[in-house]
Amino acid sequence: MREAAVTRNTKETQITVKVKLDGKGEYEISTGIGFFDHMLTALSRHSGISMQIHAEGDLHVDAHHTVEDTGIVLGQALNQALGDKSGIARYGSAYIPMDEALSFCSLDLSNRPYVVFLGEFTNQMIGSYDACLTEEFFRALAVNAGITLHLNMCYGKNDHHKCEALFKAFAHALKAAVQETDGTVLSTKGAL
Repeated sequence: MREAAVTRNTKETQITVKVKLDGKGEYEISTGIGFFDHMLTALSRHSGISMQIHAEGDLHVDAHHTVEDTGIVLGQALNQALGDKSGIARYGSAYIPMDEALSFCSLDLSNRPYVVFLGEFTNQMIGSYDACLTEEFFRALAVNAGITLHLNMCYGKNDHHKCEALFKAFAHALKAAVQETDGTVLSTKGAL
């Protein structure tokens, strides 16, 4: 079925995520953080993975718990939807330009979480979104989905463009990696 639903409730956040890997990139996104919603919408649409994400968090503190915990739950949902990861392409890479910005993502759905994040934002905030949370989101997602993830904001001036290009690069790399193949596990070990 290649779909999953995960709910996580803590004293800081209440988050529900549903994913359908073979969806059409349809989305219902609501986190209370406008720019983050925009990035998650782009992630769903560009990956072709249908996503329903509803998050309520302690935004009166700041957005950290909501963004990181959304990454945790989305990672868990992707991991469940992928099952034993047999019959998938496993690897994906993509460069995405957005005006003056260029971002790159390469990933491996290996069950060996690791994150390399290269790039810096010029400004602290993009709207009501703290730009430094971008790395926190991707780390939480990768650890919980079992992804080896390399992200690089190659260059750019506009933080909105740099961040959006990064989310879209991740989306296109993920789209390639989850594609179904011949049903075997792409590993000499016979398992991931």
